Parts: sequence; C-alpha cells; structure tokens
Amino acid sequence: MNLNKIAIIGGGASGLMAALFAARAGADVTVYEHNSGVGKKILASGNGRCNIINTTATYEDYAGNDPHFVTYALKQLSFHYFEKFCHSIGLILDIKEDGRCYPLSNEAKSVLIALKSAVSESGAKIFTDSNVTAITKDDTHFTVQTQQGKQRYNKVLIATGSEAAPQLGASADGYSFAKQFGHEILPTYPSLVQLHLNSKNHHKMAGVKTTAEVTLIIDGKSKEKVQGDILFAAYGISGLAILDISQKASYALLHKQRVSIALNLLPRYDRASLVNVIEKLFSSVPNHDVHTALCGLIPAKIATYLLEDAAIALSTTVSALGPKEIKKLSHLIGEWKFDVTDTHGFKHAEVSGGGVSTAQVNNKTMESKLVEGLYFTGEVLDIVGKRGGYNFNFAWASGMIAGKEMAK
Repeated sequence: MNLNKIAIIGGGASGLMAALFAARAGADVTVYEHNSGVGKKILASGNGRCNIINTTATYEDYAGNDPHFVTYALKQLSFHYFEKFCHSIGLILDIKEDGRCYPLSNEAKSVLIALKSAVSESGAKIFTDSNVTAITKDDTHFTVQTQQGKQRYNKVLIATGSEAAPQLGASADGYSFAKQFGHEILPTYPSLVQLHLNSKNHHKMAGVKTTAEVTLIIDGKSKEKVQGDILFAAYGISGLAILDISQKASYALLHKQRVSIALNLLPRYDRASLVNVIEKLFSSVPNHDVHTALCGLIPAKIATYLLEDAAIALSTTVSALGPKEIKKLSHLIGEWKFDVTDTHGFKHAEVSGGGVSTAQVNNKTMESKLVEGLYFTGEVLDIVGKRGGYNFNFAWASGMIAGKEMAK
C-alpha cells in the first residue's frame, strides 16, 4: 500500500502540473478545487488563446522580494523540456518570434483538455466544488477539512493562486493557510491591470485607442519606458503598454509613492524632428484650424483635449500659431502627463504581486522551510511575472518540481 498521500489545494496550472508529476511518480494524489471545474484561469488567459509559456524567461522577467527565486525552477523546466512534455500529453505549440507560445489550435481549451486528460490517466483524483476550510498538522500527518469531511495526508501543496480575478474563483485562502503555519505574507497588489487617472478629460476620450510610448514616473523619476497600444477608458487608461508598466505602478501605489505616466503619442519622432513635422504640416494647410490639422497626426478626440491642455482654441487658424505654440504642442504630443491614482483592482487584474515570502520556501523543492511536508507553488508565492507567458512559465516549473519532490 502506498503511504505517500498528497493533498493539492487548488486545481490551477501549478496544482495540475504538480498532481501529474506526483501521481506519475507513484504518489496517491488528491486535488481539491473549490470551483465547479479546474483551470478556469487557463481558459481565460490570453483572451481565450492561452499564452502558455515564453521561450526566453529568466529571473529578470519577474518581480518580488527575491526574483532570483525562480532561476532554479526555470532551469529545470527549460523550453525544450516543456515542449517535449506538451507533445507527450498531445499538445502542439505555436512558437512566436518574440518567444511567446500558444497551443497550435489557438484555443486555451486545448491546453486544459490535454492537461486534465493526462492528470486523469496518471491516477490523481480531482474533487471539484470542494472548498478546503482548514488544514492542520500533528507530528506526522496533515488533516485537510472540506465540507465533505476530513482526510489525512503525508504532504500538502498549497497551489491556490492569488486574489486576481475573483470572478474566476480567485481567493486569498492560500495566504490564510500559509499564515496559520507561521509564514510571512508580503502585501498583495494587482498586476497586469489597468490604471485610474486623475484628469478631467480621460473619460471624454473613452474608447480611443492609439500606439504610444508610455513612461512610468515614480516620485518624479522615470522608471520604465514601454511602447505599445493604449486605450482611454471611463476610469482611466488601459492597453498592452499600460499592462506592461502596471506591476511597478501598482507596487509604488501600494507603498504610497507618487505615480504618473507620460505619453509620447508619436514615438517615431524625436523632439526636434517633431517640431519640423508639425511646422511642415501646418505650412501645407495654412487655412485649416489647428484641430483639423492635428487630426493628420493623432486621433481626433485626443487632439481636442491635447489642445485644451495646451490652452489653444480648436478654431485657431494654423497660420496664426507662432513658434512658441508649435513648440508647446510638440512638447505635449511627446510628453502628455497624467497622474495615476489607483489600479482598476483585483477584479480586472490578470495576476497579483506579493504573497507567501519566498525566503521561507526552498527554491529547489518548493517545500516550506518552516513546516516539513508543506509546499507552495505558483502565484500564491511572492513572485509575479511580466505579460507574455511568464506567469504560466513559473506555474508549470514550480508545479513540476513540487510534484516530483512530494512523491519522494
């Protein structure tokens, strides 16, 4: 009889990966998932396409008190290894030039179907609609309590994820369990999330999308520059470029720092050449009003409120503008500043920063340094990745390591 009984709390990416590797190694594995089905975040990721991994991942793609914590796990789950693993469960990858990978079907459901089938074939048991209410430990065993009753286990893995996306069943349960066992929980914050702006005009531009270079400014200092889509919204601003700077912005807001962004609406031009471009444009249409002329460069709604900020009437004829006004316009187009007041919250965040302190977890086994037989994987830990498959990367890697170790 196999005495190595393992409970996995959470049926997300890292929990399913751990279940598969532990069961394949001969352990008796039970997965407890409080949702009606496993892998809800897998299904929702990448707009339903699932950016499953990134071929280029290093510790530099992560944030937390100790981003180096991920290095060992990422080495164990090299991209070559992961691709072979995917093939072994019937999943073919579509590898993009920038390192992002998707299932060839372009459908997140493919990832979940393949993974669930593999877990099922491994002999691991999955209990859905099964909410774990308490975990305790005596000298030798853990007791896991659910509404169905109590079960005893040799080892427990907490793979509950974070508070991000509560509409998909996310909760802070994992932090509560970790805390009960003496673990430090670093303050959590939304990441890969939209930002709220303090401005009288952003809501009037809601729905306007453009490409810009976004500079994140914290306490007056430029911290990060990213180029990509931005999208104005009723609450503030969204878009891929905003998601990319949101981790640092959210972390700074958590620590009561001053946060603002500067938008360069025409990043292809430097400041001097932008002045020339505007002068040439205006000289070719001297009888146009300035708003009509600017619409040849930037979206019309943005032009309206940019001119308002520049204190230039929309009806002003371009031939009436002097070098001073043109410089002012050029400066605003290249550096339009907005104060950031908040994020759009955990409900709209893809992931969460903060969590169980990695200083109290062994990075080579994912086992607690405080409680023998207790393990942590994925997003419940104080590790958060950039956009582009990096969070899944760590989930798969940490899950695989924990699964193998728990089965020993």
